[in-house]
Amino acid sequence: MEIAEHLTEKARRDYTLVRLALDDGDQQAYAELLNKYRDSLYFMMLKMTSNPTDAEDLTIEAFGKAFKNLKQYSPDFAFSTWLFKIAANNCIDFLRKSKRIQFADNFDDDSDSSDVPANIPARTLDPEERIIEKQKIQLMHDVVEKLKPHYRHLIELQYFKEWSYDEIATELNLPLGTVKAQLFRAREFLYQILRNSQEKI
Repeated sequence: MEIAEHLTEKARRDYTLVRLALDDGDQQAYAELLNKYRDSLYFMMLKMTSNPTDAEDLTIEAFGKAFKNLKQYSPDFAFSTWLFKIAANNCIDFLRKSKRIQFADNFDDDSDSSDVPANIPARTLDPEERIIEKQKIQLMHDVVEKLKPHYRHLIELQYFKEWSYDEIATELNLPLGTVKAQLFRAREFLYQILRNSQEKI
């Protein structure tokens, strides 16, 4: 399996999963892609909508669109960039249709911003993508800072340093099952912080 050299190690792993999903119909590959990006995608949707229910629905829709159009993905750019672009476009379209935002001349009335992006520049992010990426990272950092130190460390290792469960277990000298359980609780705490926050997220 030939993988583009310019991709990061993480992006190459994602592309391997994409090929397994497409070539072999590997359901586990689809599940791994979903599990890797579900939380961060949800946080971005929550940032854009300020509504947990809408954020959850839009997260599911984004994965649905991405997996349905997976053949259109090209390793010229990272799968995560492509996925978050689809999610952002879909969310913008949702907000526009629900009249929560006004776009004036930014969008043509006849266009459908939820279309799957066919051409995303390789290696670099356009201005909209840079804003989305910056918001996503800032939101994650702000919320994670509110966790207790142990849970904050777990989240930082998994999401910011992109360590695997095995690497985290080795680093913390904990059983793999314990790491998975504690990360699940950490994500639950993150959700509670977001849901109970008095700020507009």
